[in-house]
Amino acid sequence: MNKAMRSKYTDVNFVPVKSITNGVIILDNNEKVTGIKIMPKNIFILDQGSMYGTINGLKDVYNMIDYEFWIVAADRPVDIHVYLSQLELLYNNVQSPVKRKLIMEDINKANMFMNNNIVDTEYFLLFKHRDGDLIQKRIRTLINQFASAGMTAFQITNDDARIILDNFLNGGQTTGFGTVTS
Repeated sequence: MNKAMRSKYTDVNFVPVKSITNGVIILDNNEKVTGIKIMPKNIFILDQGSMYGTINGLKDVYNMIDYEFWIVAADRPVDIHVYLSQLELLYNNVQSPVKRKLIMEDINKANMFMNNNIVDTEYFLLFKHRDGDLIQKRIRTLINQFASAGMTAFQITNDDARIILDNFLNGGQTTGFGTVTS
């Protein structure tokens, strides 16, 4: 690796990442790390039967996994610039003082979120293997198993992989790894 391509947070010479492609982190030794993103679900607002059904379904999911895996929670900055722009356009097009006041309250709240570095916590189940076909089979199985437990999951994206790396290597600061590609 070119010595000029150094992160101010992590010595990238010690990070064994060769590339990120199709939601897979390819390591220097050609092992592949990938997995699924699991959408959060607040089980505490469900009726007791549904809550226990989800918990038991999750137990079944984790008990069927017969390989090494990692559960990862990663924070991602919330970007509400588009929403804020839409509110500002709406404010400029509305004449009613009551509606303008309500819209301005939403604008102020959105600005407060942006100024306080609000993050969204995302949940991942990751694993590694060399065989691409086995990886895809595991991902399909995990997605189906989580669906059976009433949860939504899908394969991680390149962006998800970068967020995971940034969270663990750089305290959530975005980096520009010279060797990581889209």
